[in-house]
Amino acid sequence: MQKLAYLGPEGTFCEAALRILAPDAEGLPCANVTAALEAARGGEAMAAVVPLENSVEGAITVTLDELAWGEPLLISAEVLLPVEFSLLARPGTEMPQIKRVYTHPAAITQCRGFLARELPDAVVVAAPSTAGAAMEVSMPGSPYDAAVGPAIAGEHYGLVELASRIGDRDDTVTRFVKVAPPGPLPEPTGADRTSLVAFLNDDHPGALLEMLSEFAVRGVNLTRIESRPTGDGIGRYFFHFDAEGHVADARVGEALSGLHRLSSDVRFLGSYPRADRLSPEPRNGTSNAEFAEAADWLAWVRSGRV
Repeated sequence: MQKLAYLGPEGTFCEAALRILAPDAEGLPCANVTAALEAARGGEAMAAVVPLENSVEGAITVTLDELAWGEPLLISAEVLLPVEFSLLARPGTEMPQIKRVYTHPAAITQCRGFLARELPDAVVVAAPSTAGAAMEVSMPGSPYDAAVGPAIAGEHYGLVELASRIGDRDDTVTRFVKVAPPGPLPEPTGADRTSLVAFLNDDHPGALLEMLSEFAVRGVNLTRIESRPTGDGIGRYFFHFDAEGHVADARVGEALSGLHRLSSDVRFLGSYPRADRLSPEPRNGTSNAEFAEAADWLAWVRSGRV
């Protein structure tokens, strides 16, 4: 049986994502994203499932940074998981009694309106995970009166729902990815995504535009761009990209080759099926067949048979 690490403890949204991506796998709950990825790097688990971005909060920066540094890992699959939060407390607790709330920073962001409206005087404290917050609240003598997390976490730790669906938006989704040490890539499906990290060779006017042009001139659409500091000083950044298509596609492969020429380093993070199954429509001149025909034409010209 496969063992997959994930952001624990039991009862997190991350575990729910794991059950979708690998229903028969044995889960290995970890204290944080870094620990889950290190379990995959070190062989304690075959792979890890971690959050990458949220439709409200944006990128999960710890995941971005972990994928950019350290031993390489490749994304092989993704899932888009609807996120619904509940206010969870020990049996017998009533709303006026809640003075301290414990939850993950992402939940704080996504439930800001409810917390401000219904618990304006409560102190909200950040936790490593929503399920961990529920577990802490369930313990005798806990300094926290309530947790914000998934309903399943309340069921698991014996808490009751004082309020459900408390997120500020009903359509909140988190994107989770399955990552593992480098190995064979998933085959192209026609509805794929390619992820990578690029480091600027030097900082000059138009440096980012040059990077983006490598994708644009080949008709490769970017679905996500994130800048992250390198840690070498103010104003020094590297960039995360998600692009439509598979590295096996001619237009994507050429774009990555061009980006490699411009960058001090490019870290390929994987090509894998898109969870939404959307297939891009290559614009005129950018299909695999048209790239192949152009390569044949160039070879013919170089042969001197013009």
